[in-house]
Amino acid sequence: MLITTTSNIEGKHIKKYVGLVNGEAIIGANLVKDFFTSIRDVVGGHSGAYVQALREAKSIAIKEMIDQATRLGANAIIGVDLDYQTIGGNGSMLMVSANGTAVVTE
Repeated sequence: MLITTTSNIEGKHIKKYVGLVNGEAIIGANLVKDFFTSIRDVVGGHSGAYVQALREAKSIAIKEMIDQATRLGANAIIGVDLDYQTIGGNGSMLMVSANGTAVVTE
């Protein structure tokens, strides 16, 4: 499945716009990750735990979007937008949503 953030695909003709597709993922950030992240934030550095959690959530959201597009008969998704948010009372959960337009190309 070809996925792009652009509204067209160079060299491809869009035969049919199938419809909007989306995928979401919510991952809880556990207290151990939060503790070590706060330490890294104080001394500076890169939070590998959160980076990995975001990558995992992004992968899940995109897979759900692809699965939905496949069920609709599409072979590409255009105009893809990824949104990241923290949710929960203390921002203890990470949410990623992926949205795009499923299309059929030649």
